[in-house]
Amino acid sequence: MTLRHAWEWTAMLDAVPALPSRAGHTPLSEGFRVNLRLIDWIWHIRGSLALAPGQSSDDAFDRLDPLFSQTGTGHDRAGDTLTFQKKDPGAQDKLSVFDRGVLRIERDAAGPVLRYHLVSRILLFCFVAPLLFLAFAQLTLTLAKFQKPPTEATAASGKTAGAAPKKPGDKAAVKAADVPMNPIDKFLGAPAPEKPKKDGEDKPGRRNKKPSATPAYVFAAFFAILYVIGRILEDRLVKRLFEKKLAGS
Repeated sequence: MTLRHAWEWTAMLDAVPALPSRAGHTPLSEGFRVNLRLIDWIWHIRGSLALAPGQSSDDAFDRLDPLFSQTGTGHDRAGDTLTFQKKDPGAQDKLSVFDRGVLRIERDAAGPVLRYHLVSRILLFCFVAPLLFLAFAQLTLTLAKFQKPPTEATAASGKTAGAAPKKPGDKAAVKAADVPMNPIDKFLGAPAPEKPKKDGEDKPGRRNKKPSATPAYVFAAFFAILYVIGRILEDRLVKRLFEKKLAGS
């Protein structure tokens, strides 16, 4: 739910109207965008590619069109700008990691340049997940401090309530365990009868086991590594993909 609200909040920032500003002051919406730019690199990927000399916008977008003709992808071309959005993309979609994006062709002094801006909620989730698991680990450690060990609780209750009286059946069970085996049973190789176990001996260490934060740390490290690899890898893969398509391969 928090991830969804964060996503909706970032999407709404583009629609914030610019308020009139005083002389020497930055408009409110522009200030929001400047502040967002400091953190949106987490799930936004930006880049640029130099086009071949004389390559037109129509030719460049025609070569990139197969990437945006996949199932679940909608795109729109308007002059030198192409926008796309994805909903439930297929596994074979090479841009399935990204949910929306804008590609724009600009004319520089050195020639035409393709600039792209792609947005990925998967990268945002992989960035937020370690923080959530670290919060769970801290909560587990906090609860473990206030949790009283079962052995101490049992000893305290025994001291206050007094020792429970022994039942006649307990002595009979101990005597039955101490009775030697029949010689015939020993000759036939019958196993010796097991002594009756006390309460809590069937699962040693389980009663004294405290909540552990290790699983939360493991998952936090896993998602952190996944984000770092994905953020670097996706940036390079999408740039290489656009280069191949623009080159006609």
